[in-house]
Amino acid sequence: MPELPEVETTVRGVAPHVSGQVVTALEVRNPSLRWPVPDDLVDLVVGQTIRAVSRRAKYLLFAFDAGHMLIHLGMSGSLRMVAPSTPQKTHDHLVFSLGNGMQMRYHDPRRFGCVLWTSAAVDEHDLIAHLGPEPLSDDFDAAYLYKLSRGRKVASKLFIMDSKVVVGVGNIYANEALFAAGINPNKAAGKLTKPACERVVAEIKKVLAAAIQQGGTTLRDFVNSDGQPGYFKQTLAVYGRGGQPCVSCGEVLKEIRLGQRSTVFCRHCQR
Repeated sequence: MPELPEVETTVRGVAPHVSGQVVTALEVRNPSLRWPVPDDLVDLVVGQTIRAVSRRAKYLLFAFDAGHMLIHLGMSGSLRMVAPSTPQKTHDHLVFSLGNGMQMRYHDPRRFGCVLWTSAAVDEHDLIAHLGPEPLSDDFDAAYLYKLSRGRKVASKLFIMDSKVVVGVGNIYANEALFAAGINPNKAAGKLTKPACERVVAEIKKVLAAAIQQGGTTLRDFVNSDGQPGYFKQTLAVYGRGGQPCVSCGEVLKEIRLGQRSTVFCRHCQR
């Protein structure tokens, strides 16, 4: 599933090819995504210029003069830039033709993503208005996390994965950040001390920034013939390594389920 670094990599990958370009045509091959593609999306974007591409949480925001197109990649979605002669794939659900002669294709085998439109202020959209701060912003700091965690009995891992607390800390990065911070993922959020919150915030920022930087090396993959997305292989300390030795102490890593998600941690290093 694309997480925040992959979505940021997508923004950086497509933006140079679509910003300032006129949408000359839009083919909606399958409107049945998580929510139906708006019936009037073709009329709204064709002939209009994409002014900029940005990201809020895991939403890609395409700015037009008349509003914003919101794209979420869901579980299996991707955007890729290709030449019009590139054969279309079965799950290429939307095909945007651009004034520079390229096409941007939204590919989503499981169709859990979405392509929506808003003419109002994008920050006021129902899917965005109640989101927490961006994890790499100054608004997300130890004082904020400590204050918000007081009295909370929810597990620390689930707490930092709550998009109303902070956006974009998905399962992989929650596992990795808590390991680096030395925090047991089962520990109640309300029991986090101020120093613990400082470590958690610092490690969330560190792991996400490193992943985004690593993703930047694969931007060329957004413009290729086979259309493979520009996501990247990651060096992970705990995620996906249940039953293997801890990279710090050698103890066998424990794997449990928290919020129906795989959670791996070291009982010795994480307290």
